[in-house]
Amino acid sequence: MTGGNQADTGNADSGAQPKWSATSTLPAINFATFILSLNSSALAQLGLVADPVTDEKGKNLPLAKQTIDLLSMLQEKTRGNLDPDEAAMLKNILYDLRILYVKEKS
Repeated sequence: MTGGNQADTGNADSGAQPKWSATSTLPAINFATFILSLNSSALAQLGLVADPVTDEKGKNLPLAKQTIDLLSMLQEKTRGNLDPDEAAMLKNILYDLRILYVKEKS
């Protein structure tokens, strides 16, 4: 294929190394890693950490609010079905993100 918008495949002649590859070790897929992934996304959307793709900080408060609302919906829909550690983690993440969102919004 030709074109300028091809993804970097990590070929030796491309000059750039990809940040990850198909052989990278990824964390286990479970509820905790899913929630932590959403938390990381919200922190990047709040402009508090660099976006892992661009390695730059940037705020997108409407998207951050949507991610926080998504976590809140997950908390409501999974109520009574999580183990105590998962429930506590989700509660604490939501509390922290809500405080950070209010601080960034003002």
